[in-house]
Amino acid sequence: MAFSDFFGNFRKKQPSPNEAPSHWVKCKSCQSLMYYKEVENQLNVCPKCGFHLRIDVQKRIEQLSDEGSFVGFDANLQPVDPLKFVDKKSYKKRIQEGQNRTKRSSSAISGECKINGIETQLVVFDFSFMGGSLGSVEGEKIVRAVKRAINKKLGLVIVSASGGARMQESTFSLLQMSKTAAALKELSNHKLPYISVLTDPTMGGVSASFAWLGDIIMAEPGALIGFAGQRVIKQTIGAELPEGFQRSEFLLEHGLIDMIVKRDEMKKSISDMLRFFSSKKDDFQLKLKERAD
Repeated sequence: MAFSDFFGNFRKKQPSPNEAPSHWVKCKSCQSLMYYKEVENQLNVCPKCGFHLRIDVQKRIEQLSDEGSFVGFDANLQPVDPLKFVDKKSYKKRIQEGQNRTKRSSSAISGECKINGIETQLVVFDFSFMGGSLGSVEGEKIVRAVKRAINKKLGLVIVSASGGARMQESTFSLLQMSKTAAALKELSNHKLPYISVLTDPTMGGVSASFAWLGDIIMAEPGALIGFAGQRVIKQTIGAELPEGFQRSEFLLEHGLIDMIVKRDEMKKSISDMLRFFSSKKDDFQLKLKERAD
């Protein structure tokens, strides 16, 4: 066999960039080359340096919810193209590509599950679908999750992984910021907890709306969290940015988030917070009853 034939066959066997690596993965932090299954078994956390790589949305749901307890809702909601938006590609083409790649209709998955036995409304963003961007469908899914939480008297957990508002929907996307904020205010009025989990990355209109409105705001280690990108900020203010700027550790140090939680501890931390708020709500209702009596 000629060398060119061998090299051609070798290239054909390599996975495409959109496929999970079949053998090896390189840590973006320590640059270690590891067997993919070794990293996968650690919930996509580097076993050598602890760096949290991005994780598939389905694996995230499986990690947080009790086995077999997750029931999805609103999967039939489909994005539309009210502005007939076209940049390098049409918006319809980008939606179709995202749906073909992820086998999902939008960048948010919503449903109900149990987290260590506690019934919860759960919304998880998928960064692989148009960068986890916030559009009309994603906003509607959050609002519906809030309504279900109110009707069933449950807590709400949203796991964010997003580049921000979806520019292809323009004002329709920006309106989701106020829409979701208003819904979460109604959840708060009913004394029901909302836990916001920020993962890498959480940026733009998502960070400027529901991601920052949690009763408890958790973040994974090393997650990029902010509004504008660092290059834009640096050019605007004309100054060097502090080391670690917009990373979860920097935000915790400056009081912008409540806690940093490792991925393998996230499920327990969320259930502990939900149980804590539930007990406080029961105490509050008991005091109201005592006053009425």
